[in-house]
Amino acid sequence: AIQGPERYSINVRYQREYRQDLPRLERVLVATPSGAQIPLSQVAKIQVRSGPAMIRNENGQKTGYVFVDMAGRDIGSYVKEAKAKVAGAMGATPGYTLQWSGQYENMIRVKERLKLVLPLTFFVIFMLLYMNTKSSVKAGIVMLAVPFSAIGAIWLLWALDYHLSIAVWVGLIALMGLDAETGVFMLLFLDLAYHEKADRGAMRTKADLVEAIIHGAVKRVRPKMMTVMSAFMGLIPIMYSTGTGADMMKRIAAPMVGGLFTSFALELLVYPAVYYLWKGKGLASVKSA
Repeated sequence: AIQGPERYSINVRYQREYRQDLPRLERVLVATPSGAQIPLSQVAKIQVRSGPAMIRNENGQKTGYVFVDMAGRDIGSYVKEAKAKVAGAMGATPGYTLQWSGQYENMIRVKERLKLVLPLTFFVIFMLLYMNTKSSVKAGIVMLAVPFSAIGAIWLLWALDYHLSIAVWVGLIALMGLDAETGVFMLLFLDLAYHEKADRGAMRTKADLVEAIIHGAVKRVRPKMMTVMSAFMGLIPIMYSTGTGADMMKRIAAPMVGGLFTSFALELLVYPAVYYLWKGKGLASVKSA
């Protein structure tokens, strides 16, 4: 039934005793164009066959749905395997089309968006770091944490048997922001130690630079640990949550937890070495007499 822009579904059915009794249904009288009444069996062949519980119509075509529940499989690999098997079993059947929908369709749509969001997020973080440090080299040093943090994120995802999903990608994007935060913190201490020594006129050799780096990196591990542990302790309750939406939140938090440890190791071991190579240019290798 149609009333303006509104649509109302109307179902017309015989009484149950007719629908369940084929001989009785065959004797139902139908009117002919001349007005005569004839049994339904004279104009139709009535049979009981398996078919859809409901006839759906989309875009002018009859549509049937097959619901699939995947246990322990990621959607992408399952659909890829299922497509190959269905194509081999059905082939190109005239009059039939097959479309994979549901979560798989959402995943494909989100992947297309991530192709834009990921590089855009990376670029925005780099520009914010550049605006803060006024140095592309410093911004580049901080961004070194991103690939290293991905190592820890992938390790933890593998250990927890989590597959790549939309929630995991959201966690990886959030991890990029955490990496920038902790990386800037380390770079700040290195810069403070370097400029403190340079302002006193004591930055003449590479040995002086090493001393400043040790003071900025090694002797100030406690505040760096406090920064990382505060973020880590905030994520741990999510990893052990059991309420509604817990599965999705765990997959968001997992890459952030794993990435924090490897990025922190990078900041303690690699940042000082890179900083030494950068600032050591032009300094003497040994002290002059």
